[in-house]
Amino acid sequence: MASNLGIDLYSPKEIAEKVENIGIVKANLPVRTMFMLGVLAGAFIGFGALYFTLVASDASLGFALTRVLGGLAFSLGLILVAVAGAELFTGNNFLVMAWAEGRIPISLLARNWAIVYVANAVGALGMVALVFLSHHGDMNGGAVAETYVKVAAAKTATPFLIVFVKGILCNALVCLAVWLATAGRSVTDKVLAIVFPVSAFVAAGFEHCIANMYFIPMGMLLHANGVLPAGVDLSGLTAAGLAGNLVAATLGNIVGGSILVAGVYYMTFRQRA
Repeated sequence: MASNLGIDLYSPKEIAEKVENIGIVKANLPVRTMFMLGVLAGAFIGFGALYFTLVASDASLGFALTRVLGGLAFSLGLILVAVAGAELFTGNNFLVMAWAEGRIPISLLARNWAIVYVANAVGALGMVALVFLSHHGDMNGGAVAETYVKVAAAKTATPFLIVFVKGILCNALVCLAVWLATAGRSVTDKVLAIVFPVSAFVAAGFEHCIANMYFIPMGMLLHANGVLPAGVDLSGLTAAGLAGNLVAATLGNIVGGSILVAGVYYMTFRQRA
């Protein structure tokens, strides 16, 4: 219970304790439950990516408006994760706080990350298959499909170091969104807390490894089926290009979430004297 009874939110110190306790619960989930919730999270992020792409395919919007509206649309993914309930690898970087406090062993931390990461991939790839079969890409005269391919090509063409740094910045914002959402007590609180950090990372073009498990395979699949946007270098749309992007984005996301957010808040509020 919050100590400031007149304020309808948790204080930062209370959020830290709450996040740590949630981390313990997450780390001890049964494997089947953890995996199924991970699949849901991958699918939820896919819904957000789908929504973003729909907005980004509208050529009548200016650059800034496209990025901001697309970011707001993408926020659907994390809202679903936070409110409907799911296990997202990037948000689960917060388990580091429970581990640092000695309340879960490194084995449970690693188990959670490994299972949730794979499950997120399954959910994201399942969404790719379903969305492809729905012919969603045919919308706006095929512009949606071309946008998927352009996004995927841009991501796989970005050098490793740049993707890594963008991954750091991305998950710093994602974990801050989770942190802010934890402060709220209602669905409205959580939605408002999530929208601004998440839309900021999307608008800025940062790299989220789970979102990329949807964007890049979708672009690869559409490209293989004849979608060829003019003037776009498509040479990176390969298994190697996908793997390179995911490795860099994943490592960056871990640094951004585990060190810049979870680590800093642990040192501030939870570190034992």
